[in-house]
Amino acid sequence: MSIFVHARDLYGRFERPISSISLVFGFVFDALTFSRVDNVWQNVWVLGHIVMIGVFIVVIHLKENKPGDESDVTKAHFWYVNILQFFFGGILSTYLLSYFRSSDILVTWPFVLVLALAFMANEVLKRHYIRLSFQISLYFLSIYAFAIYLVPVVIHKIGTSIFLLSGLVSLVFITIFIYVLFLFIKDKFKKSRKSIFLLIGGIFVVVNIFYFTNLIPPIPLSLKDAGVYHSVERIHDGNYVVKYEDHGFSGYFDLYQDFKKTPGSPVYAFSSIFSPTDLNTTIVHEWEHLDNTSGEWVEDSRINLAVVGGRDNGFRTYSIRMNLAEGKWRVNVKTLDGLLIGRLRFNVVQSLTTPILSTDIK
Repeated sequence: MSIFVHARDLYGRFERPISSISLVFGFVFDALTFSRVDNVWQNVWVLGHIVMIGVFIVVIHLKENKPGDESDVTKAHFWYVNILQFFFGGILSTYLLSYFRSSDILVTWPFVLVLALAFMANEVLKRHYIRLSFQISLYFLSIYAFAIYLVPVVIHKIGTSIFLLSGLVSLVFITIFIYVLFLFIKDKFKKSRKSIFLLIGGIFVVVNIFYFTNLIPPIPLSLKDAGVYHSVERIHDGNYVVKYEDHGFSGYFDLYQDFKKTPGSPVYAFSSIFSPTDLNTTIVHEWEHLDNTSGEWVEDSRINLAVVGGRDNGFRTYSIRMNLAEGKWRVNVKTLDGLLIGRLRFNVVQSLTTPILSTDIK
């Protein structure tokens, strides 16, 4: 019995714990090594995964259609499916991290949830890898998620037109792949053709609905740092000195932290926005307060701020407001198209005495 047979049998006995451990370690590894969405080698790594996934989808179905010893086909199918699963897991975990870091999870959780479910489905639904439609639909989602952030990085622009171009690029890519696959497995493809096109169309429509309802993070932009401060001052070395109320560890659990404001004092909304190199853009600080009578958020002001791309820790900028009324406030950090990059939440409490403030360097 060969070493490969031993390995297959061992994996078969302990498949679930091995798969779970690999899932955790793979996700942790990606979290530690993931850097920037415009990192050339990182994108080459992702593109390499996309190419390998396409290769093994073709190889799996070629092997299944090839006449020969059934045991040989079974052995090859075992290894090919596990390799395909490995590459899908690697690429989906990267996307999950990318989109999670670029979003306010309370707003964009539906799209992040879709990526998370695709990631988990890759581990749980292995038996569905024999289904061509399942493989291609997951492949198209992987291509689409990659194009959404790669196209803006390459073109150095963001916006609705760039998002639509990303969708077009994804459809062209998957169409070419399907055509190549059709040349090799015509009979099998004909049986799955309807479900393949329905799934691809469904994914395309859902992703576009998410985008136009502001449920997709505005990747490649991301909010690296943000806060509501009593003062923000730029110093000689180009950094910023900020002063804030230290609410301690318990403050992390308050969705709306109290901001003690004295009469006539300003409120600063600070944000550090990562944008890829050469992708210079404009963001918006949208100040809103909660109307306690209607229970709705009312816009108070919109302030446009320029962002220069390339800085690892994000381009730092801020807006200032005076005479804020008591109650709940939020500052939506958005793109010009209205996509939410992040959100600051706080509760204004009027005070006659200046609170004790801590200092930090940004």
